Amino acid sequence: MDREVERDLIERAIAGDRGAAGDLIRGHQRSVYAYILRMSGRPDVAEDVVQEAFVRVLKNLHRFDFRFRFSTWLFTIARRLYMNILAKSKPAYDTDFVGSMGGKGERPEVGLFTEERQSVQQDAIQRALMSLNTEQREIIVLFHQQDWPIALIAAHLDMPEGTVKSHLHRGRKRLRVLFKDNSQLSAQLAGVMQ
Repeated sequence: MDREVERDLIERAIAGDRGAAGDLIRGHQRSVYAYILRMSGRPDVAEDVVQEAFVRVLKNLHRFDFRFRFSTWLFTIARRLYMNILAKSKPAYDTDFVGSMGGKGERPEVGLFTEERQSVQQDAIQRALMSLNTEQREIIVLFHQQDWPIALIAAHLDMPEGTVKSHLHRGRKRLRVLFKDNSQLSAQLAGVMQ
């Protein structure tokens, strides 16, 4: 979403325009949901976190500082809510549902074989992501799925860029080892991980 359009929506939502608030939510809902789903591996957790994040954002929209990106603020709120849940219980994941969700747009129509292969690959990727520690998983998801630059991830997580790069490197390395050690995963992911 263009920052000027976003600013206009935020200002109108602050003034009480429900349509603008709805547009703002719709503009960010899918990416926040995909991010939390990849982090948690659980659709129910992702739905709850995203819903609560938007409730908090709308209640505190008047506090938003326009010098910063709205998406960073929103993702920070969603992340904190997820971390609170994570602190209370260890998450599990539902690979059947996770595999059907992506971070970008609608999937094009594909043949049954291709769709099944993609589903198997996404399940394998989700299982591998869940084996990473929380910081590595989050950095990989933000970098590869959400296309966030290192500097934005560092600001979002409040850590030095070098630490983000280190976590990204170690996480990728761990994923490569997982895929290499598991020949079935390697076969399923041929061409996916580089």
